[in-house]
Amino acid sequence: MHEAVLGIEHPGAYSSATAGTDTTVELWCNDHCDLLHVGGSEAESVVAHVEDAVGVRERIAEGDERLLITDACLKEHGDDPIEATLAEHDCLLVPPLRYAEGRKWCRVLALDAGNLTAFYRDVSAEFPVVVDSKREVASVRADRPLLTLDSALPDLSPRQHEALLTAVEMGYYRIPRDATTAEVAGKLGVERRTFEEHLRRAENKVVAGLAQYL
Repeated sequence: MHEAVLGIEHPGAYSSATAGTDTTVELWCNDHCDLLHVGGSEAESVVAHVEDAVGVRERIAEGDERLLITDACLKEHGDDPIEATLAEHDCLLVPPLRYAEGRKWCRVLALDAGNLTAFYRDVSAEFPVVVDSKREVASVRADRPLLTLDSALPDLSPRQHEALLTAVEMGYYRIPRDATTAEVAGKLGVERRTFEEHLRRAENKVVAGLAQYL
């Protein structure tokens, strides 16, 4: 089997709501409604978009995190050409769907590499597509199918990911440190306090996400 994670600039209520923000939306479809996890500093703004698009039946809020059950399924509010293209090329969409940076991020699985290539070709002919990763799936665990390190780690916003990765690359976590927060912030072109806030949120998510496996 072959897998690819693609970021598709497909216009939609959830993807457009994340454009220009550090907020992400994860979606599990249940036909009659959707289960959503919304995270980021502008979560409430995204939730307002969701309410306008499909309505919100129930919610739990904690800090910058929101867990929502919608009134209706997003599928009921328009056809999705991407799903039709998936079926055409015998590809599977592995949940959850993820929306970030104005894109719909799809984890696509195909039994044949040619089918995956054909799906990418047809979708990229209609929409701008970013390839985040691709791999051959050689084995799975029965209790956690298709588990990867990416799926075990928490979902970071683009700014949090950039802050953490740049800090690592510049030696901020080396002992002794090769860079200060001010130097890393300068590399990113942001204020020190802004960088420290993104880094602190990223560290908190990573530590909390991995603690259950320790």
